[in-house]
Amino acid sequence: MKKILFGSLFLMSFFSKAQIDFRSSEFGLVAGGTYSRVKNAHNPSGPRFSILGGITAQVPIGVAEQFYIQAEALYFGAGEGGDKTYEKAKGWDHAVYATNYLSVPINFKAYFSEAESEFFGLIGPRFNFLIDQKVKNPAKVSYREETFGKANSFNFGLGAGIGFSYKRQLEMALKYDIGLSDAFPDLKNSPEEIATLDANVAKKKTEQVISLGVTYFFK
Repeated sequence: MKKILFGSLFLMSFFSKAQIDFRSSEFGLVAGGTYSRVKNAHNPSGPRFSILGGITAQVPIGVAEQFYIQAEALYFGAGEGGDKTYEKAKGWDHAVYATNYLSVPINFKAYFSEAESEFFGLIGPRFNFLIDQKVKNPAKVSYREETFGKANSFNFGLGAGIGFSYKRQLEMALKYDIGLSDAFPDLKNSPEEIATLDANVAKKKTEQVISLGVTYFFK
């Protein structure tokens, strides 16, 4: 909570001092895919592939068309799956630990120049609000959402990425987001996990997501 409050105060301070022209805001649609894993959570673990999609808006900072604040509201798939090689060797069905969010990333966006078609960089926080969770064929009973495997209803992280803009209308961006909060806080209390004496049990379970998105801005 302290981190959220600090981040909010920082953003409010930044917005109050920056020369932001809300009248020149641009709006668009976003669609793409995600590759995600969760650190220190399910064992065995592997990636999950999912989708993202939603709306975006960007507001210029200053008079040059080079720096922006970009915010999005997205359906955002994350979580992880089981290790398919390990599961196949054990004769298990493939496990899925899916978390789907309403995700709100707020990024500082900088084009490398004022050219119409140009590369750009992104960095900023991401706030995830859990829409639903789906657990299929879990490796342990405690991984089920109705026991110790329930995902946190809110988590946040920090993301950075790079992209290319074609005529400031069609853009593609590759981004990496690392979780800063515990995505599965109850797992450390699972009797099954404690019994293993695994040092990772007490550590935060953080989601890490690589995403590739395409954005179309309406002009």
